[in-house]
Amino acid sequence: MGLATDRRESAGRLMPGTEAETLLALMHARAEVARLSDREQLLSLLLGSVNAVLWAFDWKAQRMIYVSPAYERIFGRSMAMLLADYGEWRNSIYPDDLVYARVSMLDALEQGAVETREYRIIRGDGQLRWISDKCFLGRSGGHDRGPLLVGIAEDITERKRMEGELERLATTDVLTQSSNRRHFFECAGREFDHARQFATPVAFLLLDIDGFKQINSEHGHAVGDQVLQQVARCGASVLRRGDLFGRIGGEEFAALLPGCAPDLAEQIALRLQGEIERLVFPAPGGDFTVSASFGLTSLRADDADLASLFARADHAVHQARREGPNRIVLG
Repeated sequence: MGLATDRRESAGRLMPGTEAETLLALMHARAEVARLSDREQLLSLLLGSVNAVLWAFDWKAQRMIYVSPAYERIFGRSMAMLLADYGEWRNSIYPDDLVYARVSMLDALEQGAVETREYRIIRGDGQLRWISDKCFLGRSGGHDRGPLLVGIAEDITERKRMEGELERLATTDVLTQSSNRRHFFECAGREFDHARQFATPVAFLLLDIDGFKQINSEHGHAVGDQVLQQVARCGASVLRRGDLFGRIGGEEFAALLPGCAPDLAEQIALRLQGEIERLVFPAPGGDFTVSASFGLTSLRADDADLASLFARADHAVHQARREGPNRIVLG
């Protein structure tokens, strides 16, 4: 009987589907589940620590099928609402950038990727932020699903702020906050070319503060700086939107007036002259006022480049200084 039992047990160990094999299979399954669970937890931990939004979008269904936890930190909005309604993404985009954001997704479908996508969003708390959102065409998720777009979105607001500050420093006169010489003539050159191409009027105005060296000598350079700043503010207040104004030398300023006929340009010069005359500066020896000499010219048919206008305006300024202070001379 003992021999028969041993044989049955031996056979049982070899036969498939026995209790032992079932137990072994169950142990393997549990180990695999534990392994997958560990991987899922690790992946979740990694995705949660990345300071960028990873997302996947089903183009056919127009539905966001995945978004990483950073979405709530960066966009300040609910992940659940976004996954339930794609309109939540559209609602987050700054209105002026919505068309671009949508079209750039279409570009990713056609080209396979768009890596220079930048647009603004309005966070849930009302903050305006800049987003860099790289977009790639992924594999289809199945026969019933259309193309998948996947991407990674980062907050680049600070980078944009620094770029804007560098641009401001490169184009702005630090003392007066008006355009510097290089930036003024670059912009003025483009406006001149446009006026020549479309036969529209343009005027060029130069002004030189009268007796500025004497102001520095009598009252000091700090007061001289105040004079420059106040004259620049006069220019900013008098000129029209679209006009260019800049400091192009020590006490010399220039303005380019696109689409401005000669008679209107003269009226603008007179208003600017009046604003400068009204400036009053306190000084130990008593308050003092300032004035400027102006040279004004307009585009002519034989003007080949901006230098022609500048030369005439410069010549007119020199004539104004010779004839007396606080004078406008037409060139």
